[in-house]
Amino acid sequence: VQLQASGGGLVQAGGSLRLSCAASGRAFSNYRMGWFRQAPGKEREFVASISYSGGSTYYADSVKGRFTISRDNAKKTVYLQMNTLEPEDTAVYSCAGALRATAPNNPLGYDYWGQGTQVTVSS
Repeated sequence: VQLQASGGGLVQAGGSLRLSCAASGRAFSNYRMGWFRQAPGKEREFVASISYSGGSTYYADSVKGRFTISRDNAKKTVYLQMNTLEPEDTAVYSCAGALRATAPNNPLGYDYWGQGTQVTVSS
């Protein structure tokens, strides 16, 4: 499967953005999907994950209550709605897909990665 992320941009603190990750290929509904981010000089960080059916979601503590992950299997797309953005959320955000059973926050468990989309939050 190939993944294409979009929706990043520049926003003021307190603002919102919605990221999208469109998948091509078959069996998108078989993949757990996740969002990760990496800020300059920092390691990649887990953001959110959603199960195959969308019935189960998991968030990093730093984004819980502000970000919402969702998916539309018919459109082969996963979304990340980001509200109340903070300068600390500035990073390149990447989506990933896991076909194997894996811990939702473990990047090593994801098989496919899309290119990142830049999110910049100004103070």
